[in-house]
Amino acid sequence: MSLSISLVLLLLVVAVIFLRSGAMKFSHALVCVLLGFLLASTTVAPTIHDGITATAGLVNSLQP
Repeated sequence: MSLSISLVLLLLVVAVIFLRSGAMKFSHALVCVLLGFLLASTTVAPTIHDGITATAGLVNSLQP
């Protein structure tokens, strides 16, 4: 578990650096995808899912 968490944190830092530099390449997108897969296997996944569901519900309830 500790290896998984440290790898998630490393990939998160790398993804933030890539996004802040403004140059998103294929390798950068691959790092972001790997970060997503690793986050899905952690205990944070249900919290992220609930947050996305709540945000989608909020956007859906807005009237133009």
